[in-house]
Amino acid sequence: MAKVLIVGCGDVGSRLALRLVVAGHEVFALRRSAFSLPGVQVLQGDVTDPASLRFPTGLDAVFVLLAPGEPGEEAYRRVYFEGTQHVLAALAGQKLTRLFWVSSSSVYGQEDGSWVNEDSPAAAGSATGQILLQSEQLLQSLPWPATVLRFAGIYGPGRLRLPRWVQAGREVQVHPIAWTNRIHVEDCAGLLAFLFEQQRKGTNLASVYIGVDDEPAPQHEVLDWLAGRMGLPRVAHVSRPGAASNKRLSNGRISALGYQMQFPGFREGYAAVMGWQDEIR
Repeated sequence: MAKVLIVGCGDVGSRLALRLVVAGHEVFALRRSAFSLPGVQVLQGDVTDPASLRFPTGLDAVFVLLAPGEPGEEAYRRVYFEGTQHVLAALAGQKLTRLFWVSSSSVYGQEDGSWVNEDSPAAAGSATGQILLQSEQLLQSLPWPATVLRFAGIYGPGRLRLPRWVQAGREVQVHPIAWTNRIHVEDCAGLLAFLFEQQRKGTNLASVYIGVDDEPAPQHEVLDWLAGRMGLPRVAHVSRPGAASNKRLSNGRISALGYQMQFPGFREGYAAVMGWQDEIR
């Protein structure tokens, strides 16, 4: 049994915590507001307030899953960069086997529709993406190994941006193709739990993994499929010469390690989210 801390126990963190409890680990979880989870020892604190960060000793592993709660460069810097600094300071003296830090695929600035993997240059085109990269770099001088998970397009229960897009009837870009990448929230938790167990087995983990499903897809293809299943008109297709076509993210590294997606594509994932249990590809 391992002693694990989850810093930032929101949607993904809560799902991860419950998985680790079921696996028999001792789990501590921190969140800004009061909460409860079966079998989890809860802590209340705010990463932007270092005085509130009081962690148990003897930790084996730490997961850091931060979220600013609001958009913008200032919020990202306060939570991701300064918050990570505060967390690392509060962990001083611990002898961790590994720290896992959740990031975003927005650190990749590619916009030409090309395939991107962990060896591709990470040169964020946005200010918030640059702050994420700067925050990741804080992990390079730790006394323990660290692994970064870069997730893209998290969706699941309560995360219904695309179904609402269809309901609103907003147009979608079809030329150039607007490539999209996503991962179901259960696979986010599953990936983190999988990497933790691989670490415990002695597997040599990489410093970075991309967390996406098996199927990058054009945005209009996803919306058209959702519209058909929802019984709604297909949203208008438009061409925008010079518009970004985005990127296609590969999960080859995590797949080669042995992780199998519970929801390998958007059809399976949205079928589960929307209650369409009869969905077949």
